[in-house]
Amino acid sequence: QVQLVESGGGLVQAGGSLRLSCAVSGTTFSINGIGWYRQAPGKQRELLGSISSGGVTNYADSVKGRFTISRDNAKNTAYLQMNSLKPEETAVYSCNVRNSYGIVIAWGQGTQVTVSS
Repeated sequence: QVQLVESGGGLVQAGGSLRLSCAVSGTTFSINGIGWYRQAPGKQRELLGSISSGGVTNYADSVKGRFTISRDNAKNTAYLQMNSLKPEETAVYSCNVRNSYGIVIAWGQGTQVTVSS
């Protein structure tokens, strides 16, 4: 089994930055891609971006140029650096991992990010 734990959320002013972490433990050899998502109250979950085992990243247009995804394979941890945050980006941010077939095998519990105006 694979377990994910997100951390780094909190309260930040508009225009500020936060770095979230997604620590992966368990049977990590099966992991390929790691994705970051957010879900605001009353809204659908939104894919923010992902990073492959080789470090290739993809981003949603809404965060491109402001958010950066990285991973430290030695620490089994992925990161989401968020800059220039906006109040409407207040949400629960979570990560998931996929195997080499693209199947989601685990989700984290999420971490709250609140952006004040």
